Amino acid sequence: MQKRAFEQTGLVPRSILRTFDRFRKQLLPGAEIAVLQEFRISRYQVLVSVKSLFILIITPLIASFLTKSFIFLPVAQYIWNTQQNEIFLNSYQENRAFLEMHDFEEKIFFESLINETSWTKNYSKVEDSTFSEKENSKTTLKTSSNYENSQHFNTLKQSNLLESIEKELSANELMAKQPVIKQGTTLLPTFSRQSIELPPSVAKEPLNEISLSSRLLLKNQIQQKTVEVSLYYNNQSIEAISNIFSSIVTLFTLYGLFLLMKPQIIILKSFLTESLYSLNDTTKSFLLILLTDLLVGFHSPRGWEVIIEILLRNLGLPENEDFVLLFVATFPVLLDTVFKYWIFRYLNQISPSTVATYHNMIE
Repeated sequence: MQKRAFEQTGLVPRSILRTFDRFRKQLLPGAEIAVLQEFRISRYQVLVSVKSLFILIITPLIASFLTKSFIFLPVAQYIWNTQQNEIFLNSYQENRAFLEMHDFEEKIFFESLINETSWTKNYSKVEDSTFSEKENSKTTLKTSSNYENSQHFNTLKQSNLLESIEKELSANELMAKQPVIKQGTTLLPTFSRQSIELPPSVAKEPLNEISLSSRLLLKNQIQQKTVEVSLYYNNQSIEAISNIFSSIVTLFTLYGLFLLMKPQIIILKSFLTESLYSLNDTTKSFLLILLTDLLVGFHSPRGWEVIIEILLRNLGLPENEDFVLLFVATFPVLLDTVFKYWIFRYLNQISPSTVATYHNMIE
């Protein structure tokens, strides 16, 4: 007769029966040997479970990495680069490349406008400084004329004529050494300033137009970006093809391990079940709520969308929006149904207190 996965409920609670059974075993002779044997079995179970879990995780990953690196990737790279002229695997990949190029063109065009605007500002500053110097010259001329006609100047000229003549001669010698400009009937020295050289794009062409050298630079940058994007998506296509075959190898490796390690898998399953059911009711209820909210909760659809998009992109498959939305709309519902059936069919018979705690925490 096949043993049930759970104990049948009776008039007496199972916890009381297990307590009396454990107390009876401790009173019988040879209890120490039974305890040691139970400890050895438990230790062996833990070691086998950890070893089996490690093998089931590491072996498929190593097999996938080795076959991809030394077999599938070189073969896919050779066939893709020599036997055909395509770069993209699907139209979605091509649209991403076009969008990236469009963003790059807008970026460099904006940067070119900023550079031209900066030279325009420098040119405006030069014009403003020239205009201010001319205004200062006019102000100096006017001040000089007013001073000559003032009463203080006439008094000074009458009282100390010799000193005024000497100052006038010194001023004439100083003006003879300086470049002069003509303002009416008075000669004044010009203000010395350093010239600012403007770039050819500003000096020879209108300030609001892009020069020929700038156009050539933009064209060169776009060509370099085009080559870079083409190489990137070409490598992405090769990577996707090799990922498909390496994923198939991973699945076959995992299936072979399950066939070859049946005894270890049984021990691992028993260990995980015992570890899960040995937790208290509050902890089990918390784990159930956490798992169900992550997989089928209110915010889970967005997470499923990201997972499906990453998986499709990794395998080079078309990222069809209709397929993604259909999957997100159906799969979490099926998963939620499986959870509820498991709780009602099995967990309710194995640990009714856990189910009661679970419903109380939800409410």
